[in-house]
Amino acid sequence: MTALAHVPTGSGQSAAPPAARRGRSRLLPYLLLLPGAAWLFVFFALPLLQLAAASLYDPSGSLSTGYAMTWAFGNYPEALQAYWPQFVRSFVYSAIALVLALLMGYPLAYAIAQKAGRWKNLLLVAVVAPMFTSFLVRTLAWKTILSDNGWVVGVLRDVHLLGPDGRLLATPVAVVLGLTYNFLPFLVLPLYANLERLDPRLLEAASDLYASPLRAFQKVTLPLSMPGLIAGTLLFFIPATGDYINAELLGTPNEYMIGNVIDSAFLVRLDYPQGAALSFLLMAAILAIVFVYLRKAGTEEVL
Repeated sequence: MTALAHVPTGSGQSAAPPAARRGRSRLLPYLLLLPGAAWLFVFFALPLLQLAAASLYDPSGSLSTGYAMTWAFGNYPEALQAYWPQFVRSFVYSAIALVLALLMGYPLAYAIAQKAGRWKNLLLVAVVAPMFTSFLVRTLAWKTILSDNGWVVGVLRDVHLLGPDGRLLATPVAVVLGLTYNFLPFLVLPLYANLERLDPRLLEAASDLYASPLRAFQKVTLPLSMPGLIAGTLLFFIPATGDYINAELLGTPNEYMIGNVIDSAFLVRLDYPQGAALSFLLMAAILAIVFVYLRKAGTEEVL
């Protein structure tokens, strides 16, 4: 009995391993997030901080003499005052392109998701195929399509929608068409992914309740497709607003957007403080629009 008194019961040892396993299981999600967080910190947060610092440099500096940190907050109002037309033009062009993309992209996504049948995969490839080539090459192709000697201008002149000397290239129309074409897949794909999960029996039930096709779309299809619609519009609008390639290749300086001004500030005029200030102003404006849009879209979805 004395010997048995010294035999360990094991209760103290058996409790430790489960506790250790619970601790490791709690740390595992954070460890999995670590590589992505490190990537974002190095390639997003640090450059963003550097850009913020550059926007406050003394505007009288240069690359040769260097820039002094003078906390020049006046760079922001000066940049906005000098280039507010390009800001407005960027949002107007992007908004018009978004409306055109919705008019084309929503029916296309719905047809692929609900009506394409065995042609679904082929149509999806057709939507994505232009993205297999360079953004620059696609825009240059539109420059050829909309040229004064191209077939599009020729047809429009023949039906008298354009005058004998009318043109599409180097006009706002060309820039908007380029934006619509280049970013259309970013709108179609989220819509398709959402509409594909739409249960056709819901539309049949709406029809059984004597709802017209338009009424069924308003009350069933559109509300259920709102997540894809919100994601698609944001994926389209945000890069389209900051784009500069379409205005550079399809327009003239009269059609330049704020992206062209930022590109010129960094690479041509070498005015880093102004370029950084314009970048932050653009980012702040887009964030404000996105916030208001998400609030409004979330409210309507609840209603």
